[in-house]
Amino acid sequence: MRNETTLVTGATGKTGRRVLRQLREKGVRARAASRSSHTRFDWSDRTTWEQALHGVSGMYVVAPDLGGAQASEDIAALARLAAGAGVRRAVLLSFPHTDTPGLDLGHVRAAERALGEAGLDATIIRPRWFFQNFSEDFLRDAVLSGDVRLPAGDGQEAFVDAEDIAAVVVTALTQNGHGDGHAGQEYEVSGPRPMSFADAVADIARATGRDLRYTPLTADAYAAEQRAHGVPEAWIQLTIGLYAEIRAGAPSSVTEDVEKVLGRPPRDFADHARTAAARGAWTS
Repeated sequence: MRNETTLVTGATGKTGRRVLRQLREKGVRARAASRSSHTRFDWSDRTTWEQALHGVSGMYVVAPDLGGAQASEDIAALARLAAGAGVRRAVLLSFPHTDTPGLDLGHVRAAERALGEAGLDATIIRPRWFFQNFSEDFLRDAVLSGDVRLPAGDGQEAFVDAEDIAAVVVTALTQNGHGDGHAGQEYEVSGPRPMSFADAVADIARATGRDLRYTPLTADAYAAEQRAHGVPEAWIQLTIGLYAEIRAGAPSSVTEDVEKVLGRPPRDFADHARTAAARGAWTS
């Protein structure tokens, strides 16, 4: 595998850039592919796909709008093209079962099946919410405000480190061939413990020394506040659905898949909070 090339789509994203770095740290030749990278890859422009796949033996697939019909069709088309180009391994970033409005699990599962149906040795990764949502993404501003206000109640989620997700992806990509235990597998990737948003905020408060709090809101109150900040309605409704699942406790179970693949337990959120704080993640 060291003399072959692995394609990383979504190479500027939270998992993609970590997969790219970890592959290179292992001495694996990795090709970054995104709309802005040297090797251009655009899901909406299929003319960019063939060149990105040239000389590739494995690929990490991250598709926008997974759960829609277009994403399912695009992944199936990419899988067929990849198989024809000699790609053998593929890892798809998917997501667990959800009843969130706007996310069609039928399309998601069709996208997952498409990789194997094209003849690729495929592995499916279904992660829980990322630790990095608090330090790099849409919850960071709420943390900086000092009051994380969400309609999640006291519900819990087994938040997971994007570094652990990337490590599982890299392991699946670099142990190639039939019978390695990863081809055909579906990994539900979680952190080591179920946590409420209050728990996460408390860990960040301890790590930063700041006075932070979590305030549970009703869905209507949350929507009103988001609209007042100019947040698009589609995002508001999507996140309300996601928070409702957490409030109901749907994604709180912990899995052993990180340890099964990596031979070590997943990283704890408190460790991430300390590291992220030391790197200035919550310095405004």
